[in-house]
Amino acid sequence: MAKKIAVISTGGTIASQYDPETASMVATMSATDLIETASIKDADFELVASEYGRINSYNLRFDTLIKIANDLNSILADADLLGAVIMQGTDTLEEAAYFLDLIVDSEKPIVMIGAQLTPEHPQCDGPRNLSDALRTVSADEMRGCGVMVGFNGQLHASREVVKMHTSALETFSSLNYGHLGVVDEGTVIRYRTPVERPHYALSAMADSKVALVKCVMDADGFLVDAAVDAGVDGLVIEAFGRGNVVDTFVPGICRAIERNIPVVIASRSLMGRVKPIYGASGGGKMLEDIGVVFAGDLSAQKARVLLMVLLAMGFDGRQLAAELQRNAC
Repeated sequence: MAKKIAVISTGGTIASQYDPETASMVATMSATDLIETASIKDADFELVASEYGRINSYNLRFDTLIKIANDLNSILADADLLGAVIMQGTDTLEEAAYFLDLIVDSEKPIVMIGAQLTPEHPQCDGPRNLSDALRTVSADEMRGCGVMVGFNGQLHASREVVKMHTSALETFSSLNYGHLGVVDEGTVIRYRTPVERPHYALSAMADSKVALVKCVMDADGFLVDAAVDAGVDGLVIEAFGRGNVVDTFVPGICRAIERNIPVVIASRSLMGRVKPIYGASGGGKMLEDIGVVFAGDLSAQKARVLLMVLLAMGFDGRQLAAELQRNAC
């Protein structure tokens, strides 16, 4: 019996075509349509298509991802299933990949792909990305890498990957670590192993509100105040450099801590990690002293994903802080 690969579609540019009525790109292609674009010669596996909507990824919701995760946790137990390929838009691909990596419990490869150019474009990249992803899932050496992002011949760990360019074909990069491997003319080559991959047995998301506020020079603190006053369940600050904020943020952060709202600091810098060093008002050491947690080298958007997962798991207080720090390299 031939082995199988699950091919999941949620929409995005990879599934979009030009709509003359709206003069815009609209996700119209099904998972089966997209499979037909892949070029796989001498494939010894069967493709099993499923669809979870035709969604622009800037409108993707966690409830869709939870459905996908629950189904993957079920179907990946099938010994005949090699793994899965998930197609979606690139805008939120890095966040979706990290979320799924946190809650899908399998050693089998899962590759998330998209496209920068629609199928109608003469240089469309979707078919190559899909073909490379199928090769990756069928490669024994990629077991244990979890959810990966496959794009333009490169394979990236979900925790580390970031979208770097709005439109270039080589849009994804893993700046701190480098990519996991490549697909070279159909040959899958693995370079390294991802950093530690924790798993959380989460089957439903809580109705948690986690705000993300970016720190900029001479910013007023009203966005932090507004988040706290709105009753958020968690707050992520995209801070300067090593993890410092403008001092106008401090009163709102203090109020959040007093209300037992977890506050997580990540950096707006694309490389490196946050570390509490500076002690003046707004400095990282001062923030650590009042109970703020530092996210290591996690990006702010992924720190938010992690915090939402941990809140849904019921972590709070010191246990929550410890779990956040366990994930912060």
